Amino acid sequence: MDIELRHLRYFIAVADELHFGRAAERLGMSQPPLSQQIRQLEQRVGVRLLDRTNRRVALTEPGRLFLDEARDILARTDHAIDLAQRAQRGETGELRVGMTRSTPLTGHIPRAILAFRQQLPEVQLQLEEMNSLRQIDALLDRRLQIGIVRGNVLPDGLASKRLFRDPLVAVLRSNHPALRELGPRRKLRTEALAQEPFVLFARSAGAGIHDHVISLCRHAGFTPRVAQEARESSTIVGLVAAGLGVSILPVSCEHIHIDGVSYVPLTDPAAMSEIHVAWRRDERAPLVAQFVRLLSGSLPKTPA
Repeated sequence: MDIELRHLRYFIAVADELHFGRAAERLGMSQPPLSQQIRQLEQRVGVRLLDRTNRRVALTEPGRLFLDEARDILARTDHAIDLAQRAQRGETGELRVGMTRSTPLTGHIPRAILAFRQQLPEVQLQLEEMNSLRQIDALLDRRLQIGIVRGNVLPDGLASKRLFRDPLVAVLRSNHPALRELGPRRKLRTEALAQEPFVLFARSAGAGIHDHVISLCRHAGFTPRVAQEARESSTIVGLVAAGLGVSILPVSCEHIHIDGVSYVPLTDPAAMSEIHVAWRRDERAPLVAQFVRLLSGSLPKTPA
């Protein structure tokens, strides 16, 4: 039974108008071809759908039932086309995004994700918390489509775009003697911490901050004496408050408010961490490109 969508559209127009002339005008065609198409439809269905005389056109009982189904078929066809077109534009589907534990502490990323949800409410956004190294593995294994990572040397199979810079700051007890010696700009030289015990991220935490801090200290002329390592930024700040040492963390950790702890900017230009959005180079899903565009566009511009 070779019935095409145009047959259904022609039939619905005639059923709506109950007049071949008006239906033909609505469809932008002449009346004889329309009458021929309706006869062809009835022949292929094997049922009379319309009663027509010189004075009137009326639906038969089978025609009324057929009309409801024809409308439903066209509506579902239009929905399928719309769904496919929105998927092509990256407006629907599912997106799996990884982020580090500290990502929600930066005001930029939550605002960008909220904007994405508002602009594309039909996208199922699956957020997974994991460190940067695990995100890289998950991207390569196709368990993630997007990663929001701290600056790392990425494998050749991944591409990335810098979102913003997250300065590193010294974390000290508020009564630390070094704070009394600061000038009005209230910035600390990294070498001022040379004799202090450090509380650092464990390298296995995968944040990249551990090696960054070690490099920063060595550039300032000393190797930090690591008194304690931890996997959570809140734990590190708590240990500083407890007097176990000082630390260097991203400024986004200032959101962790613990009495007796101060965050102090560093003078060293290298005291800067970068947040990147990463994805597979062979990724072709329009939704991924859409997410990267919206994420990048909603963030404040930073100098190169």
